[in-house]
Amino acid sequence: MIRGVLFDFSGTLFRLEPDPAWSDELISVLTASTLAADHLPAALADDWARRDLDPDLHRSVYLASLAASDLGLSAAEAEATYERMLEPESWRPYPDTGPALERLRDKKVAVVSNIPWDIRRVFRRYDLDGPVDEFVLSYAEGVMKPDPKIFLVACQRLGVAPDEALMVGDSREADGGAAQVGIRTAIIDHLPSDQRPDALLSTLDEYGLTG
Repeated sequence: MIRGVLFDFSGTLFRLEPDPAWSDELISVLTASTLAADHLPAALADDWARRDLDPDLHRSVYLASLAASDLGLSAAEAEATYERMLEPESWRPYPDTGPALERLRDKKVAVVSNIPWDIRRVFRRYDLDGPVDEFVLSYAEGVMKPDPKIFLVACQRLGVAPDEALMVGDSREADGGAAQVGIRTAIIDHLPSDQRPDALLSTLDEYGLTG
């Protein structure tokens, strides 16, 4: 029986969609959880691997990443782009995020994210924080997915055993780490919000979480 559901944030419950003028390439640079460090100087490889553990480190390597991309951004434009990413209004919930969280009112729910800033303000912006019992964020915990520890922390705080939990995310590499500790794991596509109307609800249906 599933008693608790763990959700990833970016690409799962919300998507970075601040402006129609932002290209898919730009959004990918800012949100791809498993983007390699090949585009950066070798000296930044370790910092890139640890970027979601420290806000200042995250800012510096992402500005470097934007500068190294083919997007043609000036230093000022890169800085403004990074700041825009941090605004709650720049994130859009998927069409079924609210209904999926509401369906789970009788379950325990955690958001488990590799992120260097407090995403609770995004949830509050859309009045979606109420159904979430715990936010387990890499920068606060000092550990990143796919390390099994972060999933175990989430389960412990929810008061559920790993075999009573379901992890829903968009990255096989990062979110798939939950399977290492016996957590059921469902991977859904990271698509623009208007192209993914019901993947969350369909996933819950698949696991018998029909409300």
